[in-house]
Amino acid sequence: MTVRPPVLLPGELVMLVSPSGPVRPERVAAGVALLESWGLVVRHAPGTLDRHGYLAGLDDARLSGLNGALRDPKVRAVICTRGGYGAQRIVDGLDAAALRDDPKLLVGFSDITALQLAAWRHGRLASVYAPMAAWSAERTGEASAESLRAAIMSTADVVLQARSDEETSGVRVTGPPVDGALIGGNLCMIASTIGTPDMPDLHGAILLIEDVDEPPYKVDRMLTQLRRSGALDGIVGVAVGQFTRCSDGWQTTIVDVLLDRLGDLGVPMLGGLPVGHGRDQLSVPVGVPATLDVGAGILTATPAVR
Repeated sequence: MTVRPPVLLPGELVMLVSPSGPVRPERVAAGVALLESWGLVVRHAPGTLDRHGYLAGLDDARLSGLNGALRDPKVRAVICTRGGYGAQRIVDGLDAAALRDDPKLLVGFSDITALQLAAWRHGRLASVYAPMAAWSAERTGEASAESLRAAIMSTADVVLQARSDEETSGVRVTGPPVDGALIGGNLCMIASTIGTPDMPDLHGAILLIEDVDEPPYKVDRMLTQLRRSGALDGIVGVAVGQFTRCSDGWQTTIVDVLLDRLGDLGVPMLGGLPVGHGRDQLSVPVGVPATLDVGAGILTATPAVR
């Protein structure tokens, strides 16, 4: 059964955490201003703006900041500042008991997929795959901001329409509408989770995938690994988001690879969804019941909050 934390209300406290890569302070300031404009109270976990090479601080410090936010009863949402790399280095120390005892909203995407998969696997906690607090108005404009606000501060279903101008819009395998738990996120992180305690059972699920800066042959390799491991056995559909800057000098395109590696699974498949690292990224709940309707070009997800 999906566990949904309470919907965020104006005046409630949200905690910013940096479990992965380091952030630019000016972008975090922009994200704080956006969240505060919605009436939320924003605080930083200790070390949010730290840097240790390509990480936002040492592992123990990043984990402490994350678990501290999860354990604080005053905090009603944990919003990650950015992805990058680093969540998998600390995910084994994630306080699953705190997630279960006091479910709160977890917001992020990209590298944060590792935490969201763990939250689902160990606590059945719904979360929101969404732009993070290191806000970039050039990439995520008004539509992205409103989508995030609606996903965390309302209990309405989230409806995403596939876009013809997205690079993956040519990825379509027809079939009747299918229902299932929407599980996934960043393809690289899903593939990296195989063989760990956090890899979810995808039987009956709609798999969500997106990625960035991965040439077609590397996407092929990750999808082939998922197939060979049996991770894709029993999925009922595939929701394909943005594959941003995923091209190289070869003629084979990302659409070719996605259709070649997934098109023969016998399940409906819809590309062109505005979820991922591209412009105008929208928010979508994960770990929740959803419906994929390829004929209508729509992914509908029930809310992550109650």
